[in-house]
Amino acid sequence: MKHPVKSRIFLFTKLPAAFFSGVRIWDVSEQQCMVTVPYKWFSQNPFRSTYFACLAMAAELSTGSLAMLHLYKRTPAVSMLIVKMEAVYVKKATGVTTFTCADGMALREAIEKAVTMGLPQSFTARASGVNEQGESVAEFLFTWSFRARS
Repeated sequence: MKHPVKSRIFLFTKLPAAFFSGVRIWDVSEQQCMVTVPYKWFSQNPFRSTYFACLAMAAELSTGSLAMLHLYKRTPAVSMLIVKMEAVYVKKATGVTTFTCADGMALREAIEKAVTMGLPQSFTARASGVNEQGESVAEFLFTWSFRARS
């Protein structure tokens, strides 16, 4: 899916800071999600690069979108929450940074375990950010907790 209108509406209504920073979902499937964040006036820091919080928003969205895809209209409902985040910044982000999370099937497995076992499950998803030249800009690890609601 390429820049669907629904994802822009979702960002505008649920994550306005991400929307105004230019964060966009470029592609999402059961296996992976790609999210971009540009370097522009609204996402810049005083050091002429993309502000770390904007990079973190895009990285989180790449992992969270995958989890939400697997939770959509699920019975029983499953809650999700970030319990830990780690980041390594490799290179200055001065253009469009694309974050990819390819942990969709592993996220689905953690969700299934939360439902079948009836116990909270955690999974750490990786979001890798690269610039337009394909060079690594940042790596994020988000630990998500999933719990079936009763």
